[in-house]
Amino acid sequence: MDWRAYHAINSFVARHAWLGDTFKEVERIGPVLLGAAAVLLWLLARPGSERKWKLAASSSLAAAALGLVVNRIIAAGWDRARPFAAHHVAHVWGARSTDASFPSDHSSAAFGIAFAVFFFDRVVGTVFLAAAVLIAGGRVVVGEHYPLDVVAGLFVGLGAAIVVVRLARPVIEFLVRQVERLTDPILRPV
Repeated sequence: MDWRAYHAINSFVARHAWLGDTFKEVERIGPVLLGAAAVLLWLLARPGSERKWKLAASSSLAAAALGLVVNRIIAAGWDRARPFAAHHVAHVWGARSTDASFPSDHSSAAFGIAFAVFFFDRVVGTVFLAAAVLIAGGRVVVGEHYPLDVVAGLFVGLGAAIVVVRLARPVIEFLVRQVERLTDPILRPV
């Protein structure tokens, strides 16, 4: 089933190359922009005011990092070949990754960031989730992953965000208080 869905999408995109080219660019800059947007939340938080966006920013980056660590652990136990390596009929837009296909690192990091932001601010988090869906879906569109790889990445990212926001929150709050001592005096005049 996973191969059939992948093959149907890949064949469709091969007939509409502009989709592959478009999502190749989304995949190139999307994860960087999502991480930068998370950092921007910190910069947009008013010094001395509510820490919601600072907590969202720091939690989101921690959730992305945790998601990538979890992916390494999963890949060590289950090394699933990329679809283009397992099925030579696949077309890939962009560079061909050589690491494990399951779960998708891009999806885990993107959804880790997005869900962590969503837990602090539903409106801004919804925008982040939409971007994460684009990034994750793009991994299938460009031919890098099977659909279930990105679904697994969604669950890894969600789990990482829950762990960071719910269990590690006291540590994150402590770190935010320490770092804002450095950043608030710089950002206050701006």
